[in-house]
Amino acid sequence: MDYKKATKDCIKCGACTRSCRFLTKYQIDVGDVEPLYDLAYHCFLCGRCNEVCPMDIPCREIILDMRQDRERKGERLRGYTPLLAEKSNYAFKNYRSAKKKSVLFPGCNFPSFYPKTLKYLVELFAQHDIGVAYDCCGKPIAELGLMENEKQILERLRKKMSENGIEELILLCPNCYYYFGDQLGVKITFIYDKLRELGIGKEISSQETIRVFPPCPDRSSGKLLENLSDFVPNGHQVMKEVQCCGLGGVAIVKERELALGMSKRLSEIGNEEKTLYTYCATCCGNIARAGHSDVRHLLIEILGTDERPDTKKSVLNRAKTKIL
Repeated sequence: MDYKKATKDCIKCGACTRSCRFLTKYQIDVGDVEPLYDLAYHCFLCGRCNEVCPMDIPCREIILDMRQDRERKGERLRGYTPLLAEKSNYAFKNYRSAKKKSVLFPGCNFPSFYPKTLKYLVELFAQHDIGVAYDCCGKPIAELGLMENEKQILERLRKKMSENGIEELILLCPNCYYYFGDQLGVKITFIYDKLRELGIGKEISSQETIRVFPPCPDRSSGKLLENLSDFVPNGHQVMKEVQCCGLGGVAIVKERELALGMSKRLSEIGNEEKTLYTYCATCCGNIARAGHSDVRHLLIEILGTDERPDTKKSVLNRAKTKIL
């Protein structure tokens, strides 16, 4: 994408600015190319601007293109050393139990926050001849604009699929689901489809319509949330008050105050409503860190494991997947 051409259709209506805390802070819009270019790494890549733009300008993709352009120019990234060290060639990858046609791919943050439920799910799926592969999809690296690193990660993952004879990946993470798409050459299945196929899981017991905060990649289409509908008999209401949990686009490195403000606001809204539901482990963990004592992952409710996000040992939990 040529971001300079893509922004020419901007009519300066201000819809994107009003919808985004980042754009509001700097009083710019998607048509303000020069300041936006300089602030590309401050964007949360949540996609809210895409939703509200009357000209259908691909705002999120423009920011990604700007990041990639800055990387091509050799502009050094600062503040991302821990992320790069862990994710570039995922430090905790483990394929010892992955030599199966169907394999569970938990991603990074579900193992971080829900180790007990993950153990339960791995053991349950083993009864159905389903293996498990611990690895990172590579989306955080891709969102930094590191195109060569992204290609290497995807190539490594495709090689792992081939070496282990994997034909189907069962994903727990919405970010992994949307990022992978058809890039790996294997069937991609979201966890709730597999549970439905195997006859596993219970309906969420609530007498009222539950409020659900959708993770960024599913906000526009709502495809994955709709996929959950038969597990939520009394329906759901989508929360739209906050644009992101605060961890999108790795923007917290540059915009810590804005990021913490988003997660804190979600916590406040959730506490007002008592129980806050989502289907993204990253969102759950971050909202819990912000002080919400009753944020619930829909998968946990469906499986009935009654686990709350472990925010104190998240890194250790993730690291343990290397030796499972």
